[in-house]
Amino acid sequence: MTSNQSAKNTDIASLDRLTGGAFTAATAGERASRIRDWLLTQPGHEQLADVFKELSVKDKGAAKLVREKLDEARRAKGQEALGAEWAAKAQALIDTAKLNIADALAWQRDAAKAGAPLSKEPLLTLKGQLSERVKGIEDLQHQVQVQREAAVLLAQRIEVLSTKALADAQTAVDALRTDVQHWQSQAETLVFNSNWVSVDAKFPALLDASKGQLLVVWDAFQAALALALTAAQDAAAPLPPVPVWADEIRALRGVPAEVAPKVSKPKVDPELRAQAQAAVKAALATVEQEVSEGHGKASAGAAAGLRNALKEFGKLIDAKLENQAHAALSAAGELEGWQRWRADQIREELVGKAEGLLKRPDGQAIGGRKMQETLRSLRDQWKQTDQGGVPNHALWKRFDEACNEAYKVVESWLEKVKAESAEHRAQRLALIDEVKAWAAANRTALDDDWKGFNRILYQFSDRWREAGHVGEKMFAELQPLWKAAFAEAAAPLEAVQAQSLAARQAMIEEAKQLGAMPVLRIDAVKSLQQRWQAQAHAIPVDRRQEQKLWDAFRKPIDDAFNRKSADREKAEAALGARDRAVLDAAKALEAANASGDATAIRAAMTALDAALHGQAQAQADVAAAGAGEQAAQGLVQQENPVSAQAESAPVAIENVATEAAAEVGGDSSAAVAPVVAPKPAPKPVVAVRGDDRPGMKKETPADPRASKFGDRKDAGRGGRDAGKPGFGDRAPRRDDRAGMGDRNGAPMSSAPRLGDTAFRAQREAMENAQFALKKLAAQAHGEALVQLLSAWEKRDAALLPTAQNLGGRAAGQARSAWVKAVSATTAVKPEAASQHLLRLEMAAEVPTPAEHLDARRGMQLQLLTRRNDPAPAQTWAEDTAQVLAAAYDATQARRLQNVLKVLLKR
Repeated sequence: MTSNQSAKNTDIASLDRLTGGAFTAATAGERASRIRDWLLTQPGHEQLADVFKELSVKDKGAAKLVREKLDEARRAKGQEALGAEWAAKAQALIDTAKLNIADALAWQRDAAKAGAPLSKEPLLTLKGQLSERVKGIEDLQHQVQVQREAAVLLAQRIEVLSTKALADAQTAVDALRTDVQHWQSQAETLVFNSNWVSVDAKFPALLDASKGQLLVVWDAFQAALALALTAAQDAAAPLPPVPVWADEIRALRGVPAEVAPKVSKPKVDPELRAQAQAAVKAALATVEQEVSEGHGKASAGAAAGLRNALKEFGKLIDAKLENQAHAALSAAGELEGWQRWRADQIREELVGKAEGLLKRPDGQAIGGRKMQETLRSLRDQWKQTDQGGVPNHALWKRFDEACNEAYKVVESWLEKVKAESAEHRAQRLALIDEVKAWAAANRTALDDDWKGFNRILYQFSDRWREAGHVGEKMFAELQPLWKAAFAEAAAPLEAVQAQSLAARQAMIEEAKQLGAMPVLRIDAVKSLQQRWQAQAHAIPVDRRQEQKLWDAFRKPIDDAFNRKSADREKAEAALGARDRAVLDAAKALEAANASGDATAIRAAMTALDAALHGQAQAQADVAAAGAGEQAAQGLVQQENPVSAQAESAPVAIENVATEAAAEVGGDSSAAVAPVVAPKPAPKPVVAVRGDDRPGMKKETPADPRASKFGDRKDAGRGGRDAGKPGFGDRAPRRDDRAGMGDRNGAPMSSAPRLGDTAFRAQREAMENAQFALKKLAAQAHGEALVQLLSAWEKRDAALLPTAQNLGGRAAGQARSAWVKAVSATTAVKPEAASQHLLRLEMAAEVPTPAEHLDARRGMQLQLLTRRNDPAPAQTWAEDTAQVLAAAYDATQARRLQNVLKVLLKR
């Protein structure tokens, strides 16, 4: 042994100690179990690599467990690197001063696609920080929208005050001033927020526009109010620009109110006015269409075109069209793009879905898990919609309330699942304790019933699988406890199975030795199989492993039997010259059968009979030679009986052995007729029993078929069964190749035994030939019937078939009568022909049509009274002639054809 080999053995020994004896385990199952136990100790990467390198050569199944652990560690390492990469990207987004919401959302989406562990640290914390940052920016944008709406409301309050009395405006100005200052402070707070630089570019512009508009209105209101108060105190002061206040001050001064002069538009050419109306209406229709379809970009362009039309033709159109144009421009201005319009539509759909979760028909309520998944999907869709459009707080409030109401179903389901999980955990723990107690009480099988032992283990496994659902974390906690308890319970069975496997391996080697022997010992094979079955019935093994062992055990024995069968078939295939002649004749007969020529078929059958007679001649020659040899032995016995008997005994034994070998091998050419040694001379009988039964008299040889079926006292007499086969002398069997007769009934008791191939070939050829002759006869019979009916229809006697084609029963006088009937000029009445058809149907025993059943019954009653009249079966030829003498009728022709099909075959 070299130093490298010793070092390798030392490494394997250390690895075996490290893995708890996995390398020296007796079976693959035990090795895999020890590897699993070792993997629970969380070994290092280098140890895993060393164990996998050595174990992959010895056991692929156990090495697969180690490879999976290595792959898991490699994946974990890759996850760490991936997590660090995406953590750096997230930190960069968080540290940037101006954060784009789209980039933050894209980071989470791309990290999930890349497989980064978002549910683990540090990505979990970074994801939360990014979410908080995005939420702050979104809240800031939402507050800008609120401030814009508040500015609009304040401006509306100022406008409303300008339409009321001066005293009301003076009373409400202080509260209005406070609200305007508060709005300004809130707007400044938004601007100084740290996330203000990250909001969308349109929001600062919206806030500035709202602020400028509000301050302009407020300053104008304050100036007009101050001017009104001054005018109310000083009659010389100018009036304020607010009409309501100016009228009130005039009333205080006693000055009548001024009537504003009406301004009339100058007259315009009607043709020019029509052109202006058409141009503005076209632009107005375009704006209304784009606004209704929600096309933001297109609506902006259409609104610009309408404004240009109003600038050019505003003085030429009427007031109604001008108002419509301004309303369309307002609608186009309010539409801030198709995204906002589409977002509101999607939100309304989501609100409808959320509100419809609990408003379902009876029997169609949504379960807890599906409700949870549906709510999660709806909220994700709402978030995606908010990212692409301006939030809608009214719809969000409805949506959130509906989702919270539907989530109550999820909460009740989660509580139920939690309770069931706790119950299932208790059941599994109780099952583990039960298995441990059973293992402690049953260290061995009762009455050596290992199958019952294994059945109980399988029942425990089934109960564990059916113990109910638990969470993944809880299952990972309970599974090692179950495996340890089950392994302890199955330890006695595994030990016995190891012994059984060793015993079966020994029997497989013994089967290989028996199969390799030149002469197969059947008794030893049976004994070995019985031992195997006893072992299989006593000790249960895994089905696939047991099938593999059984295949390995059966293969050498099957190979030995196949060799024996091949030798036997080889011996049977070696045919003699006589068998080949029979085979050639059988092939010629098959060819004649295929040709469909009756003459060729009969000639081939004759040739096959001749070949079989050649077999009989060969047997006769052999029998003559055997008789000569027996005569010679008889002479020797007369000269020296004792020595002749002694010399003939080995010869007789050899002949018996030769005959037995010929019967087993089936080779008739190699089989030589046995020469049986003559029996010794019988002793003289002093007294015999007076028994006259067949075989009891010494001068009458015993009938070998005595007391069999057909051996009756009246078998030799001319009784009713004297001519039937099976009575009296038994007819030879079809497969009796040693005593086969020819087709003419001549016995061939001296014919040699045909080989199996030749016998089956000649028998099959004979059967096919007989079937072909019957088929040809049936075809000829059908053609003859067609010719007969055609001659009747055409009244042409030359078309009648010949007597040979009609058959022996219709030959001679019957055919002559039919020729006269067909050629007769005077037709028989249809009623008489119908009576004759009834007689023909009675003679052929075929059914009569339903409309003629009463007539047939009446004729049968008449025939019963005419005992001396010939029966219909005796006069069917004359009845046929009477029918043919009548006029042709298709219905009667069909009835006549059905009758003659039967009668001409008898």
